[in-house]
Amino acid sequence: MSDLIPLAQAHCLPRKGSEHKLSEARIRELLPEVPGWELTEDGHALNRTFSFKNYYRTMSFVNALAHMANREDHHPDLGVHYDRCVVRYSTHDVGGLSENDFICAAKADILYG
Repeated sequence: MSDLIPLAQAHCLPRKGSEHKLSEARIRELLPEVPGWELTEDGHALNRTFSFKNYYRTMSFVNALAHMANREDHHPDLGVHYDRCVVRYSTHDVGGLSENDFICAAKADILYG
Protein backbone atom coordinates (compact mmCIF):
# COMPACT_ATOMS: atom_id res chain seq x y z
CA MET A 1 0.00 0.00 0.00
CA SER A 2 1.29 3.43 -0.86
CA ASP A 3 1.12 6.11 1.81
CA LEU A 4 -0.24 8.43 -0.89
CA ILE A 5 -3.44 6.39 -1.30
CA PRO A 6 -6.06 6.89 1.42
CA LEU A 7 -6.72 3.66 3.31
CA ALA A 8 -10.37 3.55 2.22
CA GLN A 9 -9.30 3.60 -1.44
CA ALA A 10 -6.60 0.94 -1.12
CA HIS A 11 -7.21 -2.77 -1.66
CA CYS A 12 -6.10 -5.73 0.39
CA LEU A 13 -3.25 -7.93 -0.76
CA PRO A 14 -2.58 -11.49 0.38
CA ARG A 15 -0.49 -11.32 3.57
CA LYS A 16 1.12 -14.47 4.95
CA GLY A 17 4.09 -14.66 7.24
CA SER A 18 5.40 -12.60 10.10
CA GLU A 19 7.23 -10.23 7.74
CA HIS A 20 3.83 -8.64 7.02
CA LYS A 21 3.04 -8.03 10.69
CA LEU A 22 3.05 -4.29 11.33
CA SER A 23 5.58 -2.80 13.73
CA GLU A 24 4.39 -0.79 16.71
CA ALA A 25 5.70 2.35 15.00
CA ARG A 26 3.70 1.66 11.83
CA ILE A 27 0.57 0.91 13.87
CA ARG A 28 0.99 4.27 15.63
CA GLU A 29 1.23 5.95 12.21
CA LEU A 30 -1.91 4.27 10.86
CA LEU A 31 -4.17 4.40 13.93
CA PRO A 32 -5.01 8.14 13.56
CA GLU A 33 -6.30 7.36 10.06
CA VAL A 34 -9.08 5.22 11.54
CA PRO A 35 -10.59 7.34 14.32
CA GLY A 36 -12.92 5.46 16.64
CA TRP A 37 -10.94 2.22 16.35
CA GLU A 38 -8.89 1.00 19.29
CA LEU A 39 -6.07 -1.43 19.73
CA THR A 40 -6.94 -4.51 21.76
CA GLU A 41 -5.30 -7.80 22.66
CA ASP A 42 -1.95 -6.15 23.41
CA GLY A 43 -1.88 -4.45 20.01
CA HIS A 44 -2.74 -7.57 18.01
CA ALA A 45 -6.26 -6.49 16.97
CA LEU A 46 -8.35 -3.46 16.02
CA ASN A 47 -11.86 -3.12 17.46
CA ARG A 48 -14.75 -0.74 17.04
CA THR A 49 -18.39 -0.83 18.08
CA PHE A 50 -20.83 0.65 15.58
CA SER A 51 -24.19 1.74 17.04
CA PHE A 52 -27.54 1.77 15.24
CA LYS A 53 -31.17 2.75 15.91
CA ASN A 54 -32.57 -0.74 15.40
CA TYR A 55 -31.91 -4.30 14.29
CA TYR A 56 -32.72 -3.62 10.64
CA ARG A 57 -30.02 -0.95 10.39
CA THR A 58 -27.56 -3.15 12.23
CA MET A 59 -28.16 -5.99 9.80
CA SER A 60 -27.94 -3.68 6.80
CA PHE A 61 -24.49 -2.63 7.97
CA VAL A 62 -23.48 -6.26 8.63
CA ASN A 63 -24.57 -7.28 5.13
CA ALA A 64 -22.69 -4.37 3.51
CA LEU A 65 -19.62 -5.21 5.61
CA ALA A 66 -19.85 -8.87 4.53
CA HIS A 67 -19.97 -7.80 0.89
CA MET A 68 -16.90 -5.58 1.31
CA ALA A 69 -15.04 -8.34 3.22
CA ASN A 70 -15.76 -10.81 0.44
CA ARG A 71 -14.56 -8.35 -2.21
CA GLU A 72 -11.33 -7.62 -0.27
CA ASP A 73 -10.89 -11.26 0.81
CA HIS A 74 -10.26 -10.06 4.36
CA HIS A 75 -12.86 -10.96 6.96
CA PRO A 76 -13.51 -9.50 10.41
CA ASP A 77 -14.83 -11.17 13.52
CA LEU A 78 -18.27 -9.76 14.30
CA GLY A 79 -20.45 -9.50 17.37
CA VAL A 80 -23.94 -8.68 16.12
CA HIS A 81 -26.55 -7.31 18.55
CA TYR A 82 -29.91 -5.58 18.23
CA ASP A 83 -28.52 -2.04 18.07
CA ARG A 84 -24.79 -2.48 17.54
CA CYS A 85 -22.10 -4.45 15.77
CA VAL A 86 -18.68 -5.05 17.29
CA VAL A 87 -16.06 -5.41 14.55
CA ARG A 88 -12.62 -6.91 15.19
CA TYR A 89 -9.80 -7.04 12.66
CA SER A 90 -6.57 -9.00 12.96
CA THR A 91 -4.61 -11.00 10.41
CA HIS A 92 -4.20 -14.56 11.64
CA ASP A 93 -1.69 -15.41 8.90
CA VAL A 94 0.78 -12.76 10.13
CA GLY A 95 0.17 -13.15 13.86
CA GLY A 96 -1.17 -9.65 14.48
CA LEU A 97 -2.11 -6.56 12.52
CA SER A 98 -1.40 -6.06 8.83
CA GLU A 99 -2.14 -3.15 6.53
CA ASN A 100 -5.22 -5.09 5.38
CA ASP A 101 -6.77 -4.60 8.82
CA PHE A 102 -6.42 -0.83 8.57
CA ILE A 103 -7.69 -0.79 4.97
CA CYS A 104 -10.82 -2.70 5.95
CA ALA A 105 -11.34 -0.61 9.10
CA ALA A 106 -11.32 2.53 6.92
CA LYS A 107 -13.75 0.91 4.48
CA ALA A 108 -16.05 -0.08 7.37
CA ASP A 109 -16.07 3.56 8.49
CA ILE A 110 -17.21 4.62 5.01
CA LEU A 111 -20.02 2.06 5.11
CA TYR A 112 -21.11 3.42 8.49
CA GLY A 113 -21.12 6.86 6.93
